[in-house]
Order: sequence, then structure tokens, then C-alpha cells
Amino acid sequence: MMRIDYHQDGLTEEQKAELNGMWRRCVRRILAATTLAGSGHPGGSMSSLHTLLLLYSMANHRPDNPAWEDRDRIVVSMGHISPGVYSVLCEFGYVKEEEFLLEFRRTGSAFGGHVEHYVPGVEWNTGNLGQGLSAGTGMALAEKLKKTVPSRVFVLMGDGEQQKGQIAEARRFAVKYGLSNLVGIVDRNHLQIGGKTECVMPQRVRDEYRAAGWNVIYVEDGNDFDQLFAALRRVFLMDVDDPSRPTVIVARTVMGKGVSFMENNEKYHGMPLSEEEAARAFQELGMENPIPELKKKLASHRQFRPPYHPAVSAPTLDTGVPRTYGTDVKTDNRSAYGAALEDLARLNNSGPVPRILGFSCDLEGSVKMTGFRKACERAFYECGIQEHHAATVSGAISREGFVVFFSTFGVFGVCETYNQHRLNDMNGTWLKVVCTHLGLDVGEDGPTHQCIDYVGLLRNLFGWSIFIPADPNQTDRIVRLVANMPGNVFVGMGRSRTPVITDTEGRPFFGGDYTFVPGKADWIRRGSDAAILTYGSTVAQAVEAWQVLKDQHGIECAVVNCASIKPFDTESVIRASETGLIVTVEDHNVETGLGAIVASIIAEEGLSCRFIRLGVHRYGQSGKPIELYREQGIDSRGIIEALLEARQKGWLAA
Repeated sequence: MMRIDYHQDGLTEEQKAELNGMWRRCVRRILAATTLAGSGHPGGSMSSLHTLLLLYSMANHRPDNPAWEDRDRIVVSMGHISPGVYSVLCEFGYVKEEEFLLEFRRTGSAFGGHVEHYVPGVEWNTGNLGQGLSAGTGMALAEKLKKTVPSRVFVLMGDGEQQKGQIAEARRFAVKYGLSNLVGIVDRNHLQIGGKTECVMPQRVRDEYRAAGWNVIYVEDGNDFDQLFAALRRVFLMDVDDPSRPTVIVARTVMGKGVSFMENNEKYHGMPLSEEEAARAFQELGMENPIPELKKKLASHRQFRPPYHPAVSAPTLDTGVPRTYGTDVKTDNRSAYGAALEDLARLNNSGPVPRILGFSCDLEGSVKMTGFRKACERAFYECGIQEHHAATVSGAISREGFVVFFSTFGVFGVCETYNQHRLNDMNGTWLKVVCTHLGLDVGEDGPTHQCIDYVGLLRNLFGWSIFIPADPNQTDRIVRLVANMPGNVFVGMGRSRTPVITDTEGRPFFGGDYTFVPGKADWIRRGSDAAILTYGSTVAQAVEAWQVLKDQHGIECAVVNCASIKPFDTESVIRASETGLIVTVEDHNVETGLGAIVASIIAEEGLSCRFIRLGVHRYGQSGKPIELYREQGIDSRGIIEALLEARQKGWLAA
């Protein structure tokens, strides 16, 4: 494996000859793989190839142990240059050349069209531009927390990608938290899909990084190994204006470098060569055309390389003793969350390296993270009004051996950051997102802040669990549980004070030795005439309706708290259907929440029962939450009216 010592003054002739040989082999792979697949991005792969080769030659990494703890991280934010990345990984022994060439972009292969961590040597799935620098900041921050001498994190980006606002968010965060081990590299070929970057969207890349406080190094010819080495050497030796700050290298390159008709031609950003064009390119490069022989092998190639699965783990926390809030306590779920989180910090963050981290976005007091911050200032990260970055950086660091909580309002933590959480899901993060201010319960802040679609959105993400507690006691127990859960978890709650839910004897239902079990609903009240299924802030409304229906109308309803939205308790729906009538009640869009889940179960299980869905039918207004609930029929009165109407229709026994 090629190794170049950054302490040397310059590249030797032997090293340059070897690098040029590697470059030729990689260009051959890039053109062959994309032409054979009939798709891909050869142009940018070729403009950034010199950088990739030199970077892997100088960084600390081990192909025989891709997860080596002391490795330097190389994050390729512009994931479409996967042909270039995979070609270089072949050169350094991470993958076999023939497997890449025959399997690129094919079903069953780990070699995706955009880089994926299923290929050893790839740190982070990318493709949605603008997120790689945020992921890199998470890795760099983890290194700073864990090590006296942190490993470096390099993030290779495109210049068109710099138009993304999230990159500006990441720049600021990196300076604020002194991530001197973070290095950005911008492949400045001045082209993107639509043509010249100056025409598509003018930008001053170096000036923007300088304005954010980064050290900036410019390379006039980024396709020259000598110039690139000089720039990277400065980074490795910390020979920059301010060694306490992150550094970016902006390298002027040529798209399609090495093939005359591809150079400076945006057409080849995302278009492979035809077989005829590829033959011309190989002839120009003085290479034998490998495509005819590869096509013969492709016809019989059936054995795909098994995907690499990078290990993800987090410490097992001491979750302490749950708090029990009595019926005389008037508090909200978010305060219960804050108290539980503070307990977790005091129990687990006393060592030299904090085990649990918290991230927020200028809403520390509203989401009740102040106690956590006071308990362990060094474990709390204020991201400012930069939710896109916060979602990615907190996701990335959750893969680095920390338990991570990210909290903000629902509209910012789910609606605004859905794309970031989708990519977190693909990257196998273990993030705990706790959002407050859900639903019409936000009240007077109005429809822009009333998050009524979080269940529908998050159910699209295959690896996420969704828990919505009913009261402060259940909130406390869910928060302590998820702290030790693998994978990504969403915990949601409203804004208002929440009554403590009691059993029929008046004792806290979720207090004492109650244990929350994912995938299991809680039968708070029993009844044989109908079953009310609900969750979150409408549980109290359902219990209130239960009492009135029982005492004044002789209707015996079961009340089922479905706090575990995903995984969901199908068996409870089957049991509820035996009453003959299921009513779902939720402070959520009626089309995409609990009602939709229950409807699909009724259909799939072939259940025979009547079904009523109560929920939010239109955007709310500014007003008191209980008045907004009344307007949309999800308060206790609305539930009672729905049941009485059902009895008039003959859906209930008289």
C-alpha cells in the first residue's frame, strides 16, 4: 500500500511515478465501470482523483481493519463520485477490482451509485449534497472528546455543493467548537449539472470559508500531485494561520481530467461514455480497452461481494430510579423529560469522557435541556438555529460510542429535518430525537408551529422507533428506556401541562414499578361496548370521556394507550375489535397517524368491526389547545359525541 510521509519536504520522483501509475489504473476503472453499468458520474470522479489518491496515501488507515479506532476519517460528501472512490479503494486493498467493475450499480451489490458504508473504507452514505461536512463535524467532535491527540477528519466536497445552506451551518459549528482536526477539501472544477457554477449560482467559496473563520489554502492546480502534497502537508503539520480552527483546501481542478473530449464538459458530470467513446478514451490514454472482456465475464457473474457492516455501539447507561409524579403534581411531559435527562447526565457524565451528549437549537429552555446542561456543560452542544446541521451532526456522533439526545420543536426536529433523518437511518445511527411542541397542543403559536404530521413522516423511515408518552410518569420511563436502546428513536410530546393518568383506584397508572415495553399498548380502562385507542395528549381526554360515558350514558368503553406507535401492538387492535367498535383519537393529521395504522390492521387481519377516526382534519388556528381540540372534535366532548352518534346508528348496544 502506498504510504507517503507528510514530514518529507516534497514528493520523490519514485512516489510521483507510482502515483501516476495509480491514477492511470483508477481512470481505467472509472471509465470501464460507468460505461459497463450504463450510468454513473465519471467527470467529477476524474477531477477529484488526484486528491483522493494523495489523501489515502498520507492519511492513517488500515485496509485490513477499516474500523481501526485511530484511523483518520475520509468522508466523501459528493457521493456521486463513487466510481472514483471505489477505484481508489481498489488501489489500497479495501476491495477487489473485478468485483467493483462487474458489480457497480447492480442489484445485490454493495457498490452503489453513490458511496455507501457497505463498502469497507467508506465512512458515511452520501448523495444528498450538503450533509457530508455536518457528518464530518460529528466525527471530529467525537475524536476531540475521546482523545488527547484526536485523529483527523477529511471531508471532500464539490463546489456546486457549496450552494447548500447546511454547509454554512456546519462551518459555523466547526469554528465555535474548535474542530481543528477537521479538514474540508473542495474540488473546484467550476462545473455542475446545469453548467458553470458561476451561471447556476454564483459563489465565492474561499471568501465564504474565510468569513466563517476557517483557515483557507488554495491550490492553483488540483490535478498536480506536487501542489496537492504541499497543501496537505501544511494541514498535517498544522502550518496554518490559526491551528485552533478548521481548515479548508480549495483545489482548482478540471472535470473529466485526462481525456481531452471530457475535460471541462459538464455533460460528463452524470453521463457515462458510450462504448465507442470509451474505446476512443482508452486509445487516447494508451490503454487496452477492458470492456469487451468484462462484458464476457459479466454474463456469468452471479456472486456478489457481501456488504460490509460497520459496528455501531454505545455505552450502557445507569438509568437510575424512575420518578413518580403524584396526582397532585401539575407539570408537563417536557419537564419530566428534562428531569430524567438531568438524572442521566448526573449518573453517567462524571468521568473524563461524557457518555451522554445533548444537542439543541436555540430552544434549550423550551425543550427543558437546561438541567442537563447545568449537570454537564461539556456534554451540551448549542447548535443555534441550524436544525439541518444539528440533525446530521448529532446522528454522526451517535455512531461514535456516545448516547445522543437531540431536542427541538416537532416542526423543526421532524418536518424540517426529514431528509437528514432519512440519511441518518441509512447510515445506521443511534440517535434519540426528543421533540416537544407537537400537535394542536402548541396552541397560540398557530399552524406553522403545530406539528401534526410527525407519525406519518417518521413511519416512512425503516429503522426508527416512535414513542409518544401519555403523561409525565410514562415520559420519565420512556426516556430512561430509550437511553439504552439501539438504533434511532423518536420521543414526542406536546407543550401543555399534562394530567397524571390514573388507574380506576386513583393511583398513577404509569408510576411505581410500571415498565414501558416497546410494541405493547396499555389498557388503561376496560370495557366491552367499544374501544378508544389513543396516545399522547389525547389520552387524558379519552379517560375523561370514559368516565362521562360510563356514568351518564351507560356505555362501557375500553381506553387503550398506544404510546408505542412503532413498533405497534397489533394484538391490542385485534382485542379491541372484539368490542365491535374501535375509535381512534389523536392530535395528529387524521389521514396519516394512529387511525391509518389501525385501519390497515383491520383490513390486513380481516377484522369485523365498526371504525371511527377522530383527529386533525385541517390546519389549526392560534388559540388555547383545549379550544382547538374542541373545534376539531378530539376533546372529551368530541369523543362522547362520536360514541353517542355511533349508538344512534346502531353500532353500540342500546
